[in-house]
Amino acid sequence: MLSLPLFAHSGRSSVTCEYRCGNACAHEAPNTSDNEYFGDVAKGVLSRRGVFKAGAVMTAAAGGFAALSGTPAAAASPVALTKPGRPVPGTDFAPVAPNTADALVVPPGFRQNVVIRWGDPVVPGAPAFDPAKQTAAAQAKQFGYNNDFVGLIPTGHNSYFMVVNHEYTTEVQMFPSYDANNPTREQVEIAWAAHGLSVVQVEKDREGGLKVVPSRYGRRITLDTGFEVRGPAAGSQYLKTSADPSGRRVRGTQNNCSGGVTPWGTVLSGEENFHQYFANADKVTDPVAQARLKRYGVGTGTSTRKWERFDKRWDVAQEPNEPNRFGWVVEIDPNDPHSTPVKHTALGRFKHEAANIKITGDGRVAVYSGDDERFDYIYKFVSKGKYKPGTSTHARRHNMALLDEGTLYVAKFTGDSPGEIDGTGKLPSDGEFDGTGEWLPLASGDKSFVDGFTAEEVYVFTRLAADKAGATKMDRPEDIEPNPVNGRIYAALTNNSDRGAAGKAGADEVNPRNGNKNGHILEWEEVHGDAASTKFSWRLLLVCGDPATADTYFGGFPKNQVSPISCPDNVAFDPYGNLWISTDGNALGSNDGLFSVPVAGPERGHVKQFLTVPIGAETCGPVVTRDFVVVAVQHPGENGTPSAPTSHWPDGGTSPARPAVVSVWRD
Repeated sequence: MLSLPLFAHSGRSSVTCEYRCGNACAHEAPNTSDNEYFGDVAKGVLSRRGVFKAGAVMTAAAGGFAALSGTPAAAASPVALTKPGRPVPGTDFAPVAPNTADALVVPPGFRQNVVIRWGDPVVPGAPAFDPAKQTAAAQAKQFGYNNDFVGLIPTGHNSYFMVVNHEYTTEVQMFPSYDANNPTREQVEIAWAAHGLSVVQVEKDREGGLKVVPSRYGRRITLDTGFEVRGPAAGSQYLKTSADPSGRRVRGTQNNCSGGVTPWGTVLSGEENFHQYFANADKVTDPVAQARLKRYGVGTGTSTRKWERFDKRWDVAQEPNEPNRFGWVVEIDPNDPHSTPVKHTALGRFKHEAANIKITGDGRVAVYSGDDERFDYIYKFVSKGKYKPGTSTHARRHNMALLDEGTLYVAKFTGDSPGEIDGTGKLPSDGEFDGTGEWLPLASGDKSFVDGFTAEEVYVFTRLAADKAGATKMDRPEDIEPNPVNGRIYAALTNNSDRGAAGKAGADEVNPRNGNKNGHILEWEEVHGDAASTKFSWRLLLVCGDPATADTYFGGFPKNQVSPISCPDNVAFDPYGNLWISTDGNALGSNDGLFSVPVAGPERGHVKQFLTVPIGAETCGPVVTRDFVVVAVQHPGENGTPSAPTSHWPDGGTSPARPAVVSVWRD
C-alpha cells in the first residue's frame, strides 16, 4: 500500500489547473455574497427530535431514511438482504491498492481495452491521426481531446450509441512546438475542433469489451457547430451579439463536463468552466455588467489560449454578451446526425456539472445539476409538461420540449445538530451528519420569485439570483444522479480548501470540515420519494479522505476495511443500486480511480477501489453495467511536458499520452 500523506494538496498538476479551469482555485471564489448561509440557519434549529416532530412534512421527509442503517425496514431493498461480510452483487472484486503506475490498473480477473482515443476516426472518411501533422479539418472528423462524460444509448442487442464530452484542450500537451504566447491560427482552430462532443456507435466484441464500428451516425460537435437557443431566455437582450442579433443561435459548445442520458434517448451535457476562454472583462465599463462578469469569474486581461486574437467573440470588450451564451445545459440527439443541438435556458446558467433526470410522481421531468465552484449551489428544474414514454422521433421531440418550460429551484440545507459542528469533521452526538432541506423557487416561465430580478435575469444570471434567494453555499457540487433502485439522489462534493478561511463561510453540517481537501458524498430523499416535492431529508454517505484520520466517515462501515478515497467527482449506479464514484485530484498521493460503495444494508459505506488511471490522469464518465465498466481517462501525463513526458499511456513506447475511453470486463 502506498503511504498516504495526511495533509497533501490536490493531486492536480499546475497545467491541469491552468487549462481546465483557468486556475479557479488560485483566485478569489466568485461567490462573495453575504446571503444567509447554513451555519446561520443551523443556530435557529431545534434538536433532531424537535425537527422531526415539527410537522407531517418534515416527518415524511426524514422517514425515508429508515432503511439506511440496516434495520428491518431495509429488507425492502434487495441489496440489503446480503449477509454481513459478503460482497453485495456488483462489488465482488478484490480492491486495487493505491498506486502511481502509468497504467490503468484493474482487479485480478478483469481485462481491459481502449475503445477510442484522441484522434481516432469518428466521422466516415476521417484521416488517420498524426500528432506531428494535425489540421483543424482532420480534428473536426476525429475524436476530440480530454474526454469526460460517457453516455451509452442502446440501439440493439449489445449495440449502443456512445456520446462523449470533450471538456477542454491542453495545447502545451497537444502540440510539440506550442508557444503559449504566440499560438498559430491553425493551432487555435484545431483546439476549437477538439472541443465539444463525439457520437460513435459501439458494440460488444467477442472478448467482452466494447469496440467502435463504422456507422452513418458518427458525428463531431465542435465550437463551430450551430446550436439553437430554446426556453424562456431565448432572444434575451443579454444573449444578442453582432454575429447573432436574434439571441437565438449560438456557435458551439465548450468545457462540457459531466452529463446525463435522458429516458427518451438523448444526451444532456453541462457547460462548465467557460469563464476562462474570454479576455478583457476588466475593460467593460458598465458596473452592473462588470459585477455579473465577476460573479461568473470571467477573465480579465489576456486569456491563457489567446483566442481573442483570432475571433472577437472571445474579447468581452468587443462582445460583452458572448460569455452569457455559455454555461447552459445542451441536448444532443444521437439518433439524428443532422439534428440541431439545443441550449436549454430554463435550466439556468452557471458552471453546470451534469444534468440528470428523474420522473416525478405525476409524470413530469425533474433535472438535477450542480454548480462546480467553491461556495456555489445545487439546483433542480421541474418541467411543466409531462413525460411521454418511448424513444420514437415523436416522443423525443415532445420530451425535449419539456425542458423549455418549468420551475427552476435552488437548494437550502438545514442540519439537525446545531452547535455541534466545529469544522474538524467530528460526528455530531446523533452519529450522523444529517438534516432536512427545501427547494427555493427562482423562476417559472416569465415569472420571477426573486426580489429585484426579472425572470430573464434569473435564467441568464442564475448565480446572482440564487445568492439573493439564500441558497446554501456548498463545497464544489459536481455530478448529481438519482439512484434507479432506491430513488434517492446522490451528489459529489469534490472539495473546498477555502471553507472556514478568513471572511469565508465556515463549516456546517452539510459541509462539515474547514479546509476541506478531500470532499464528501451527499444523499437525499424528497418527501414520498417524489421529485416534484420541495422538501427533502438528507445525510452524508461519505466524508472522504484517509480512513486512518478522525475526520473521515464511511456511512458507519468500519474504517479499517475501506479503500482511501479523495476528491469525488462523478457518480454512477450499477443495476443493483450500488454507487460508483470517480475521483479528480486525489489529495492522498495516489492516482485517481473508480470506487464502488453499497448504499444499503450491512455493507453500506464499504468503499472499494475498482481501478486506478495512469499518471497525471483523472477518472471520468463511468458507466457500470452487469457486463462491463466504461471510464474516460482524461489528461494522462498532464503533469509532464512533451520534452519530459510522465506518461505514454495508452500506446506505450515513446508515443504521446492520449486521452481515451476504456472498457473493463470480467475475464
